[in-house]
Amino acid sequence: MTILLVVAKAPVPGAVKTRLCPPATPAQAARIAAAALRDTLDAVRATPGVTPVLACAGRLTEVEDAAALTAALTGWPVLDQRGARLGDRLANAYAEVAAAYPGRPVLQIGMDTPQLTPARLTAAVRRLRASDAVLGRARDGGWWSLGLREPRHADVLRDVPMSTPDTGRATWAALTGRGLSVVPLPVLRDVDEWPDALAVARDVPGGRFARQVAAVRLALVPGERR
Repeated sequence: MTILLVVAKAPVPGAVKTRLCPPATPAQAARIAAAALRDTLDAVRATPGVTPVLACAGRLTEVEDAAALTAALTGWPVLDQRGARLGDRLANAYAEVAAAYPGRPVLQIGMDTPQLTPARLTAAVRRLRASDAVLGRARDGGWWSLGLREPRHADVLRDVPMSTPDTGRATWAALTGRGLSVVPLPVLRDVDEWPDALAVARDVPGGRFARQVAAVRLALVPGERR
């Protein structure tokens, strides 16, 4: 059974989705982040044949609706992210999962793609079963998902520059440079800036994420709504 690893930040105002500000306030951006995380957790929970794990940076007890988020994580192992740099935190999360679940492949996603569905996740898990690795690139040049049949190969991420327009290409090169066969996943849009939030909300109009984006738009003066 594949481990579905969600890597996230605790949605605390001022610590998440700061590039949504403005037009969102830090509190509104945190609510959008919390909604994206909750929608992602729902999609993972509804995906058959996977074991969910969360690797979190920050304290979930400090979020606005801590009780609801904690309830959504009932039954989930929750790991603390370790490391100063993102590449180290990712590699360490993979290593912890590999130690806890030996011999199991790992598919990792974040909280920036609330448009994910159980069907999309199931398709990614199936592709991983037939290859050494899968990589889902994002439109901004990064990536939204990395799956490894042998999760210890994630140590290549320690040397990959993260959060750059070249991160996706560099990650692919690092994996293939190790001799791994890599299969691409569909390209998706990460929610980083306000136009991303609007576009993704249009894709999934019925979710928590779309409702929080709509709340920000309604709070704007009419001339500023987009």
